[in-house]
Amino acid sequence: MTSKVLSRSAFFLTVAAALAACSSTKNPESASAAGDARVVTTSPECRLNRSACIYEGRYESGEKQYAEEEARRLNQASINRLRRVR
Repeated sequence: MTSKVLSRSAFFLTVAAALAACSSTKNPESASAAGDARVVTTSPECRLNRSACIYEGRYESGEKQYAEEEARRLNQASINRLRRVR
């Protein structure tokens, strides 16, 4: 009797944990629109070999300024997210 109750409890806890994990994921489109830096999509090639995707050439015109502004925006979004968590 006790093992039956324990196995049922373990099953329901596992199902509850799986549902909680699934419901806590964000929609990538809404997260990226909100400036969430955690959402990054990479190609399968880059996932397997990161060094194959690193570009070491010169910046195109305006690209460096854009990169710096985007870094500032993402940093600010991270700061705002951390403030909300506290």
